[in-house]
Amino acid sequence: MTKKEKIQFVIDTLNQLYPEIPIPLDHKDPYTLLIAVLLSAQCTDVRVNQITPLLFAKADNPYDMVKLSVEEIKEIIKPCGLSPMKSKGIYGLSQILIEKHNGQVPQSFEALEELPAVGHKTASVVMSQAFGVPAFPVDTHIHRLMYRWNLSDGKNVQKTEADAKKIFPKELWNDLHLQIIWYGREYSPARGWNLEKDIITKTIGRASVLKEYNKKTP
Repeated sequence: MTKKEKIQFVIDTLNQLYPEIPIPLDHKDPYTLLIAVLLSAQCTDVRVNQITPLLFAKADNPYDMVKLSVEEIKEIIKPCGLSPMKSKGIYGLSQILIEKHNGQVPQSFEALEELPAVGHKTASVVMSQAFGVPAFPVDTHIHRLMYRWNLSDGKNVQKTEADAKKIFPKELWNDLHLQIIWYGREYSPARGWNLEKDIITKTIGRASVLKEYNKKTP
């Protein structure tokens, strides 16, 4: 298979498996998505979806959020981990949204990345899922699969993102990054991986990855 054929194989397989693409984090608007994505750092989406209804019942907009103390926010989000940093971030960014953006989530990477506790990945998720702007947020699943599929060298997430943007058509980025995440969870996890079920890696996988897998598998 040529590289072009491999890329088309990935796109076709993901479209067959995920013609309808569920959004992993529950939210109702850009603000609740921003908070959910911030909470998802080093925390599972399942856990985040259990915690956000408790938080949003008290405050689902920046004006109500700043009425809570950092300590109150911290207590609610504690099960998500990193709660001291995240609670300060949520309170701080809510203040800035009110002061600088009329309480609205800004629609640019630059403005989003200026907010406390908001990095490039979080900004990319918000831009793609809330505003439909092409972006390719790279999480651990995408980073792992791009390496397994020999489409990136696994050096770091920045390189993986650059490679993904180079090889996949821009109009597919927003769907593809979600499809790859779901595929990684269901068919190509880090632990408990069964190559027989992982049709993409089995077909186009990096030779060294396949060799390593077969060495470990009796």
